[in-house]
Amino acid sequence: MTVPAVMGAVLLTGYGGYDKLEWRTDVPVPLPGEGDVLIRIGAAAVNNTDINTRIGWYSKAVAEATDAGAATGIEGAGDDGWSGAAFTFPRIQGADACGQIVAVGEGVDPSRTGQRVLVEPVFRGRSRFDIRYFGSEVDGGFAEYARVPSVHAHRIDSTCSDVELASFPCAYATAENILTRIGLQAGERVLITGASGGVGSAAVQLAKRRGAKVTAMAADAKAETVRGLGASQVVPRDADLESLFGPEYFDAAVDIVGGGQFGPILNTLKRGGRYGVSGAISGPVVDLDLRTLYLKDLRLIGCTVLEPEVFPNLIGYIERGEIKPLVAASYPITDIAAAQEAFLTKRHVGKIVLVL
Repeated sequence: MTVPAVMGAVLLTGYGGYDKLEWRTDVPVPLPGEGDVLIRIGAAAVNNTDINTRIGWYSKAVAEATDAGAATGIEGAGDDGWSGAAFTFPRIQGADACGQIVAVGEGVDPSRTGQRVLVEPVFRGRSRFDIRYFGSEVDGGFAEYARVPSVHAHRIDSTCSDVELASFPCAYATAENILTRIGLQAGERVLITGASGGVGSAAVQLAKRRGAKVTAMAADAKAETVRGLGASQVVPRDADLESLFGPEYFDAAVDIVGGGQFGPILNTLKRGGRYGVSGAISGPVVDLDLRTLYLKDLRLIGCTVLEPEVFPNLIGYIERGEIKPLVAASYPITDIAAAQEAFLTKRHVGKIVLVL
């Protein structure tokens, strides 16, 4: 297969608005290095992290400038990427990607050429926290081609379309990682916030797959869809959890939302309960009563770096049809601004995917 010298790609050129997303057709195609593969991207999904990075949500420099009343369109190197490492521009974003291997680097079996793959978005190095994120510290899937370490390009055999497969990697891996870290077991009661979003809807399916009893938090308009994913009960996002469930109800919680429900969630956990978090879309600063934490022997678990078994397990679930894709809409990659605008309305259930 002939690989061109240049490709189309969306470049994030700085912190700021949609004007910082620039579609270019003269971007050099990356060459696969030792241990790498080159993937022709078929589809790539939109995530909160794409928008958070663009607006500088992770960056202390942008936060300080905003607090001081300055514009957020800061150019050049940022101080914080998704992992807290240095972030530089221009950057090709996109943590979710499905595609086909078209070339391999030194040390990679040439027979991998032609394989259909999903990209595991967390690239592990020599130690647990020696990591790089696809689309953050390294260029990602919002381009016609992407270079990926071979070990993180997972072969998949599925009848799903590229758009459907692109809905899985980031959201479902994040959700499965939380469930793995909190050790959710069959028969346990779990509360899942943000259950109509990408990670939340994935967590509902994956928790149901484990045999857990799922209570989901979602808007009334989306409740029926969330029930269809496996939730036994759906309550409003602003529900009075303590009145509904009391102080000793849930074995575990999966929180993508944060904000004002943090305290009530902890109050409804059983003694020895587990709280896993991987998002803060309603606010990153929360009130914590330490007496609740230590008197109930709770475990609070931050979940970002994937456990090694999570992505291979996810591939198996997809291939065996144990989980289903949930795609709300798809857009051409050149309409990325419209896709992100639709994403931010939060009127959808599931994922919004870009097609290349």
